[in-house]
Amino acid sequence: MKTPALASLLLLCPALVLAQQEVDRAATSPTQNNQLERVSVTRQQTDTDLRRREPIAKQLYGREELDKYGDTQLSDVLKRLPGINVSGGQLRMRGMGGAYTQILVNGEPAPPGFSLDNLNPAQVERLEVTKAPTADQSAQAIAGTLNIILKDAPRVVQKDLRIGVNYASEKPVINAGFTYGDRVVGGVGFVLPISVYQWNFVNETEGERLTNLNPPNGTPQRQHVTNEGRDRAHGRGFNISPRLNWKLGDDETLSVQGFFVQNRFRNEGANTVSTLADSSVGYKPRTVDETTRNRGTFSANRINLQYNNRFSEDRRIELRAGTGSGGADFRFAFNGRNGSAPEPIERITSGDNKNRNTTLGGKYSQYAGEAHTITFGGEIDRRVRDEKRRTTENGNDLLPGIEGQPFNATITRTAVYGQDEWEINKQWSAYFGVRHEQIKMASEGSTDAAGSSDFQSTSKVTTPLLHLNFKPDPKSRDLVRASLTRSYKAPDIQQLINRPSINLTEENGNTKSTPDRNGNPALKPELATGLDIAYERYLPAGGLMSVGVFHRRITNLIRTDQPRLMTVPWSTTPRWVVTQVNLSKATTQGLELEVKGRAGELFPSLFEPTTALSLRASLNLYRSTVGDIPGPNNRLEGQQPWQFNFGADYRMKSLPISMGFSAQIAPDFTVRQSTEASQENFAARSVDAFAMWQLSPKDGVRVSVNGLFQPKQGNRVTYTELADFSVNRREPVPWWSVNWEHKF
Repeated sequence: MKTPALASLLLLCPALVLAQQEVDRAATSPTQNNQLERVSVTRQQTDTDLRRREPIAKQLYGREELDKYGDTQLSDVLKRLPGINVSGGQLRMRGMGGAYTQILVNGEPAPPGFSLDNLNPAQVERLEVTKAPTADQSAQAIAGTLNIILKDAPRVVQKDLRIGVNYASEKPVINAGFTYGDRVVGGVGFVLPISVYQWNFVNETEGERLTNLNPPNGTPQRQHVTNEGRDRAHGRGFNISPRLNWKLGDDETLSVQGFFVQNRFRNEGANTVSTLADSSVGYKPRTVDETTRNRGTFSANRINLQYNNRFSEDRRIELRAGTGSGGADFRFAFNGRNGSAPEPIERITSGDNKNRNTTLGGKYSQYAGEAHTITFGGEIDRRVRDEKRRTTENGNDLLPGIEGQPFNATITRTAVYGQDEWEINKQWSAYFGVRHEQIKMASEGSTDAAGSSDFQSTSKVTTPLLHLNFKPDPKSRDLVRASLTRSYKAPDIQQLINRPSINLTEENGNTKSTPDRNGNPALKPELATGLDIAYERYLPAGGLMSVGVFHRRITNLIRTDQPRLMTVPWSTTPRWVVTQVNLSKATTQGLELEVKGRAGELFPSLFEPTTALSLRASLNLYRSTVGDIPGPNNRLEGQQPWQFNFGADYRMKSLPISMGFSAQIAPDFTVRQSTEASQENFAARSVDAFAMWQLSPKDGVRVSVNGLFQPKQGNRVTYTELADFSVNRREPVPWWSVNWEHKF
């Protein structure tokens, strides 16, 4: 008992300091203490109880976590969860980039272009986070999987309304959500969640760069540039996720789930760019004002049909079918000067894309004796993407024969799998599975002298999976979990397509530090062998202590190669170009600690048993190395060395008010990107807080703030053999919210 308590105290000491003053005022009678303890122990549907009963290591987060801060964007909920951070709108698990994390919506891959900012937490039933893959879901989850379960039809009538005002900068914006659900005659139930939202953010930005230029006259020049400006992002959107459940019989159900998202966005930027003097080549200082404008729309629509039938006590079948469509369009305009250009330029990039997808799937499960549950299944997913993009400079095509040409891609994913859930005895249980998945990609595009974007690619991966659970004491709630799995990450279509992208940082700036980019049709999938071990201790009143370690060995790691001076079809002179290649291997491992529960249960000597204070903390330590790239700091792209989250929630006794906070901290760190370039990522920290006043059983007012005490965010890129560097910083602003919530 002493060791877990000491570990908990070390993790939670920042939260204890901030919460102690309010906690000291809480006191209740011994009789009330016993009653509260009994109620807490007998509850069987808490997130912690559901987590304990899962056959694999899975973290579950329900309505309490989703509603606590009154968030309007799902990304704000996720950034507070253990082992998760959100960077640039991308979800990262275990410090690994977004491409290593699989995002599912009701068990299906998220729509192309889907952003976590497009979904209101009020439309979500629960979140499921797994760190190791399973056979019935795609194994494209080297870091883990987030499964977003949308709202289900309620057992009783539900009518909830939320109206809020948010403010970050310049002017307030509104958000509203309404959920209506009921059970009607004939075994039919439905739920209709609707959300509308706006956003408006302004960030102050600054940057600096030093670049070697190679102008047409052949005289090497150095350009030292600084810039200061501001970016404004604003827009509006809505999403709807209706669901209809129809109970056809005692063991037969049919459900229809819809998911519709649409938004319009506007981004505006203004920069003052100063080119500093360089006496060696006679540069004169000058200042140029630059502006950018970006506008567009995004939509995603999906309808899924699911049929379940339990033929008998030991046999059941599940069939699924779905179809979806969506797309986006944009127009980005730049006005200013680049490099030493004497005349102003207007550069416009515009484009649009359309996506269509169809999915079919099914699985059959049967008990085999008293200890085994055997499941077999398969699925097919077909996606078609049509895209067009064009860039003009002062009215002329920047890449004639490539820009403006249509591009078409078809991705077909098929999979078959089998699994066995085996209850060995009272102490041991096991989950065996194997999944074979195949992905075919084919594209059609321009085929003139500028190059061809046509290609075909097929990848096949077989992933064996083993999960074990062990109870040291059959009568206790504690568990030891272990997983030995294989997972992978297939290259996406943008990495494969042989379609160049010109670096527009400088007019004369095709240098080793500002190269063009091109795809690589020869890329292979990354393969990872993973080992996960965790000890989970479940406390009687609902608390949890968890200690885990993991290891991933990745082969065919995809990384950007060093720049090469090449003869290319889109230019009459050689250009510096980078592309992505498969390296030999990489490894990553880490230690994961998590503590949460009531203060009186975690620290009985410091708090009364019924003190209405809940504490939580997590510490994640990561280490990785990438083969073929020299050290130090040859870690996986974007993986921080550690991340610390802590927080507390308190409910006042004298007033119907609850409050809480959550903090996230990550250090400054450097990643060696290649043999020639390194990127330093600045430290990150953030505090979120809320206060909820329950005015009546039906009405409440919630005040919250996201992103307090954030430092400037950004990065610095340097080069081993060059004096070149670039620094980009932005100063984020907090997001304040006031929400009125009403239950009819």
